Amino acid sequence: MQSPSAEPDVFQALATRRSVRAFLPTPVDRQIIERILALASRAPSGSNIQPWKVWVVAGATKDRLCAEIIKAHQNESSEHTDEYHYYPQRWTEPYLSRRRKIGFELYSLLGIAKTDRPAMQRQFGRNYDFFGAPVGLFVGIDRSMELGGWFDLGGFMQSILLAARGFGLHSCPQQAFAKYHKLIRAALDIGDDQMIACGIAIGHEDPTARENQLVTEREPVSSFAKFFWD
Repeated sequence: MQSPSAEPDVFQALATRRSVRAFLPTPVDRQIIERILALASRAPSGSNIQPWKVWVVAGATKDRLCAEIIKAHQNESSEHTDEYHYYPQRWTEPYLSRRRKIGFELYSLLGIAKTDRPAMQRQFGRNYDFFGAPVGLFVGIDRSMELGGWFDLGGFMQSILLAARGFGLHSCPQQAFAKYHKLIRAALDIGDDQMIACGIAIGHEDPTARENQLVTEREPVSSFAKFFWD
């Protein structure tokens, strides 16, 4: 029997998982990505419907698609819009303060002033190169799914991020890609029955990048959980 003081790998993966925003160009073996996805497919799913789909891009295909999306981002065309609302339509507390805090901390690390909109736009545009990661995933869900399918998708995505840590890799889930679903569909021959939920960057962290010094705070358990323990 395992000692109570021993720490299973899953604990370390949970503790060290974070959104990395600068990656090294170091290649990642395709077999590792396949293994990550196989492990993530064990995520819970209501009635085992497994509503997720994944399109993996690397190399020249990734470079071409990223260049096309970056161009669209720079042109700020009204043609590209999100298919779903990720954030609330009306912000309330404490969520608004938390969002502002992490934005301030990230841009402060990068030396970007609050009033420097062009610099902020350029930094946000780095999403569309997967922050330099060698591997990008596009995660989709069947359009016919209801809210429960999205619950399943969230568990699947978290499992991808944790499995990546098991291989010593880092990641960044990126809802920003959903805005350019038309370009992604065309490039990867994705049918209209699938909704592009987000992208995920996977690779090796660049430890010298200032943005990777960002450490996000989490609320203590006592602030979000109530125990009725008889």
